[in-house]
Amino acid sequence: MKQAFYDAFMDNPIVAAIKDEEGLEVCIRRNDLQIVFVLYGEATTIGQIVDRLKEAGKTVMVHIDLVGGLSGREEAVRFIKAYTKADGIISTKPELVRYAKEIGLYTVYRIFVIDSKALKALEGPATRYADLVEILPGLMPRIIKKAVALTRTPVIAGGLISEKEDVIQALDAGAIAISATNRDVWDM
Repeated sequence: MKQAFYDAFMDNPIVAAIKDEEGLEVCIRRNDLQIVFVLYGEATTIGQIVDRLKEAGKTVMVHIDLVGGLSGREEAVRFIKAYTKADGIISTKPELVRYAKEIGLYTVYRIFVIDSKALKALEGPATRYADLVEILPGLMPRIIKKAVALTRTPVIAGGLISEKEDVIQALDAGAIAISATNRDVWDM
C-alpha cells in the first residue's frame, strides 16, 4: 500500500494545496488533481471537507497544524484518524508525525528551510517517521538537492512556486513532487 502512495505522487507530481472553499470546489471538479493537501478548516468542518474530496476520488492529506480548534497534540491526530477519512496528515511537529505514523496514517513532515540548522534537521528522527518531507520554500534547487542527499525520505518542494521553470527545477533537483496553492501551477 505504501508503494501505491508514492506512485500517486510520481504519477501526478503537481499536488494541489487548498486553503479555502473555492480551492476545494476546483479540486473536486478536476480529475487530473489526484492528491490534495488541505491547509484550512476547523474541527467542526474538516470531516466534511475531507468527505467531499474523498467522494471525488482524491488522496487527502490534512495539515493538522492549520485546522482550527485542534491542538498540536496526539489527541488531534487521533481525531483526524477517527472522525475523518483523511489518508494522512502534514505537520511541522515531529512528535505528531511520529504518532500519526504509529496509528497508520500517511505522514508529511513539513520543514521551513530558513538556515543551515533547519537543513540539518533533515538528518533527525522526524524524517525517519515521515513518508514524505516537504521543504519550503520550494524555489531553491540547490537546497532541494542537499535535502534529498540528507534524507532517505522522498522530498516534496512547496511554497512560492509559481512558474513552470520553478516546477521543472524542483523536480530536476530530486523532488518527487511539488505542492502549490497557486491554481496556475495546477495546470502545468
